[in-house]
Amino acid sequence: MSHFDTELDTSGLNCPLPLLKTKKALLTMNKGERLRMISTDRAAFIDIPVYCEMSEHSLIDTTETENELIFIIEKGTD
Repeated sequence: MSHFDTELDTSGLNCPLPLLKTKKALLTMNKGERLRMISTDRAAFIDIPVYCEMSEHSLIDTTETENELIFIIEKGTD
């Protein structure tokens, strides 16, 4: 499992809330810190990687379990 500094559990929330809460959490973090985001919304599998591609943040790891998607995102300069 990848190291992370902050955890955000968006389980039970549907699009666009997991992405919006991820953006908000990253705003409070320092460059280089890592966010572990947990989602049960299957749309996050597309939304989070696309957001990271369009921003200065790096998607470090994605893990898919039967019920959850887990993302490790490293804050960039945004």
